[in-house]
Amino acid sequence: MEDTIDTAMGVFSYQYLASNDSLLFNITPTHFPPLPPIIDQTISFTIIVALFITMVSLGCTMEVSKIKTHILKPKGVAIAVVAQFGVMPLTAFSLAKVLQLGPMEAVAVLICGCCPGGNISNILALALKGDMNLSIVMTTCSTVLALGMMPLLLYLYCQGFSNLESAVPYAGITLALVMTLFPCGIGILINFYRPQYSKTITKIGLSLLLISMVVIGLLASVTRGRMNVMLTVLSPQLMATAALMPLIGYSLGYILSYLFRVNRSGQRTIAMETGCQNIQLCSAILKVAFPPDVIGPLYLFPIVYIVFQVGEALLLIVLFWVHQRFFKTKKKEKRVYEAVKLEEAGQPSDVAI
Repeated sequence: MEDTIDTAMGVFSYQYLASNDSLLFNITPTHFPPLPPIIDQTISFTIIVALFITMVSLGCTMEVSKIKTHILKPKGVAIAVVAQFGVMPLTAFSLAKVLQLGPMEAVAVLICGCCPGGNISNILALALKGDMNLSIVMTTCSTVLALGMMPLLLYLYCQGFSNLESAVPYAGITLALVMTLFPCGIGILINFYRPQYSKTITKIGLSLLLISMVVIGLLASVTRGRMNVMLTVLSPQLMATAALMPLIGYSLGYILSYLFRVNRSGQRTIAMETGCQNIQLCSAILKVAFPPDVIGPLYLFPIVYIVFQVGEALLLIVLFWVHQRFFKTKKKEKRVYEAVKLEEAGQPSDVAI
């Protein structure tokens, strides 16, 4: 395990990624105060280890039989893929334009918008009584398709910004995505040969995701003189972007699935899958695929995003359960009342009293 992580650290280093890319960074350095080497290395190590374990836990949710079932009836998956790689990248691009984000801010937002879905969406879909099989298959498909879709979408949307065409290490990002399939494959094998451990590993992965976000944020902020840098990530434009992106994703994912007449549980599932991004992957790409003096503290943007992503999802879950508790109960009571009246009138009723 240690050798595997060390290998991943070497492959994910920005020097390695940049040297394997035909495009050179063409963005003026931001000149943010550099982190002390020990802090910078600790953050990078934390991100890589957390990504590795998160992807293993993601693989533990994947079952070949369930994937095969949805592939044979691909309507829900097709709509979900269109929502994932259509809605979110377009939303990221639109918000970057409307809010007039700087070049590297736009890159950070675009990478976040083009990332595949994360396994936290599976938990949120479960809380909404969604289609769990569809949720897992959607996460699987978006993770695999991201190998081609993410670099392609980044290239296309970067054309809309000046000086960004050569600012993104496309080959490096593709290599990073390929590397994430290895731990994901480990998770699939664990789920196949040792399924009794899958749920435990999945819980550990989700817990580590949240804990690592807090640790990274603290490490980046406690260093002397870094509070001013943190204000960059908490700027009004980036805060608005982080708040609006998941909300728009949830809304448009639900609307799109409704228009194509997906069942109710499928609609809620697609909504969650659309708005939830693989934040750990986004952080890893931003932190290790770009030189520190170029990306600055913007690798922390996914931390801001996940706060709004989870917060807004929890609000939707509360509203859903309130609706289930009160409105569904009233409808049931009304049907029972009508059934009683029919029974009293000597007419048959199909409602069990």
